Amino acid sequence: MKIDIYEHFRPEERMFVDRAWEWIVGAGEYHEVKLTDFLDPRQFFILESLARRNPEVSVRHDGGYEGAERVRALIAPGYRDLSYEPMKLKVLDISSLDQKLDSLEHGDYMGALLSLGLKRDKIGDIHVLEDGCNVIVAEETADYLRANLRQVHRVNVYTEIKDLHELRVSSQSLDSMVLTVASLRLDGIVSDVYRLSRSKVLIPIKAGRCRINWRTEEDPSKNLKEGDVVSLQGFGRFKVLELDGVTKKGRFRVKIGKFV
Repeated sequence: MKIDIYEHFRPEERMFVDRAWEWIVGAGEYHEVKLTDFLDPRQFFILESLARRNPEVSVRHDGGYEGAERVRALIAPGYRDLSYEPMKLKVLDISSLDQKLDSLEHGDYMGALLSLGLKRDKIGDIHVLEDGCNVIVAEETADYLRANLRQVHRVNVYTEIKDLHELRVSSQSLDSMVLTVASLRLDGIVSDVYRLSRSKVLIPIKAGRCRINWRTEEDPSKNLKEGDVVSLQGFGRFKVLELDGVTKKGRFRVKIGKFV
């Protein structure tokens, strides 16, 4: 059975597949209930795929608001109504009187949170606002964060724990650009988006530091398609918004949106 499951996923995903399958078996056979940490979209896809193999299991997910990227999942026996089960989510509201606050970016807040010894899976989506930041966090870590987060990139901050109905969501901003490229290869498009040489792009890709739709991709020749979200560790993320035909010289016109 395990070998059959593994065939559908990449080798580096096996550890998570094993964990997720244990949750499914625990709910279906032993009537266990499991509330996960935050899952990225790829991990949740794997969990849902495995859950569909067992009709005796129900899965609910919640990231604190509609359209959340990172979510917690509740896995339980199929007879259990999950509609009103607590998902244990809180909002960490970060503010400051320092005028430098408006210069802080997503990565600054992420770095400050992780520097407190937290793992990424304890943190949900991060919403950078004009007057601070709202972060979805696991309820069990909320008090620890409130007590210990005092600085973000040398800016002194104040923290407050709020309920989900007080969440303020930032509008996702994309900096769009149009490229004309010889092919739709991953390395070529990444090179143009981040203005790096092809040789410099190959190193992080082959080292497993690139993801397409939250799935590690080490093949530089992989062709991108419309809707793909690409992340390169240390450089950020972009989305292939539109493939806009071919020029007279046979080059592809591609509209890209960089997450800012």
